[in-house]
Amino acid sequence: MQPYIYQRHALEEPDWRRFPAWTNITREQWESAQWQRAHCVKNINQLRTVLGDHITDTFYDDLATDQANYATMSMLIPPQMINTMVPATTPTDDTLRNDPIRRYMLPIASDRLTDWPSHPYATRDSLHEHDMWVAEGLTHRYPTKVLAELLATCPQYCGHCTRMDLVGNNTPTVTKLKLATKPTDRHTAILDYLRTHPGVRDVVVSGGDVANLPWHQLEAFLMQLLAIDTIRDIRLATKALMGLPQHWLQPTLVEGLERVARTAARRGVNLAIHTHVNHAQSLTPLVAKAAHTALEVGVRDVRNQGVLMRGVNATTTDLLDLCFALQGEAGILPYYFYMCDMIPNAEHWRVAVWQAQRLQHDIMGYLPGYATPRIVCDVPYVGKRWVHMVTEYDRERGISYWTKNYRTSIEDDATQLDRTYPYYDPIDTLPETGADWWRKEHAE
Repeated sequence: MQPYIYQRHALEEPDWRRFPAWTNITREQWESAQWQRAHCVKNINQLRTVLGDHITDTFYDDLATDQANYATMSMLIPPQMINTMVPATTPTDDTLRNDPIRRYMLPIASDRLTDWPSHPYATRDSLHEHDMWVAEGLTHRYPTKVLAELLATCPQYCGHCTRMDLVGNNTPTVTKLKLATKPTDRHTAILDYLRTHPGVRDVVVSGGDVANLPWHQLEAFLMQLLAIDTIRDIRLATKALMGLPQHWLQPTLVEGLERVARTAARRGVNLAIHTHVNHAQSLTPLVAKAAHTALEVGVRDVRNQGVLMRGVNATTTDLLDLCFALQGEAGILPYYFYMCDMIPNAEHWRVAVWQAQRLQHDIMGYLPGYATPRIVCDVPYVGKRWVHMVTEYDRERGISYWTKNYRTSIEDDATQLDRTYPYYDPIDTLPETGADWWRKEHAE
């Protein structure tokens, strides 16, 4: 008997009519992007309406406590995503609490760690992306690659969002940064920078989520980006391909995407869509249709960048089930799984480096090589590193040390290439001697 046995599972769209609020919703309504957006769940009262009396006050009280004391993201969940929670039956308190989609989209206070809800070195902008802005919203972190944050909103807000300092609405615990300039001025400044920096060849167009940018604005930006002959790769970052596939299936948008894809192909530019799926439950026929449609109109690749999270997908079985569903059923290439970043109140999600290394080891050999995802640690000031690239590792205290081979846009000292940079495991994963050391350090 092998440790993991592959079984093909056809994708299914769960019956949304099992939810009291959607008993009479037709397929035409369900497949409308406008209906999905209009019926997103934004607060506890709306969630009560959707779930009806199947969920007790105990759960809602737990949720309210989390929103008041821990949540770094406000609530915004499309019906499509709620429908993938407890997909086989109507949710109950227990099934909803244990559901992997709920665990990261709808965190509750009892999920969080009591001793170390945040790591002592957790920060709002843990990757220092804002520090590396060369124009508002444009992070120049790598020598040949940039991140263009065109907007600060998404169709859905994930509890573990690494950009929790900028994206979404304020919460009781986090007052968000705000983009100050008008979108057209911000986009112009980004394009101007790229025209004058020919060493940049790769642009991740993100936010927020590009699905929240009116298509005519996004298409105009992309066409200007394609006119810069030094740009050779463009990646559109959108969790909405999974969370709101109806958006990417709108006829006018599909036609526009085809125009952009044809222009990219004509100019020899690699155009890809990067989405964010964390569990196989999220993959439905509508998601597969959105991915296949993008490929059919000329997008070169649709790739997945998930986040490794305890209680969601941090087991060999969960990762392999997800990857086989992505690659074999939805036409989405498993690409990266990031270790969850060191943002506040995220310790219950994060895994230790050694756990990530073990998972990388255990998923090898099952998937085709081109569809075997890399598990990466995004080390502050260093960037993405495969989890086995660690230089030193103090397992007792959970401190790993990493090196890098380039400087970011805020570094000009050559000695920075000769030093090591620390990363920290969750303290609850350490041996007792290591946890004691952190208690003393934290107390001091």
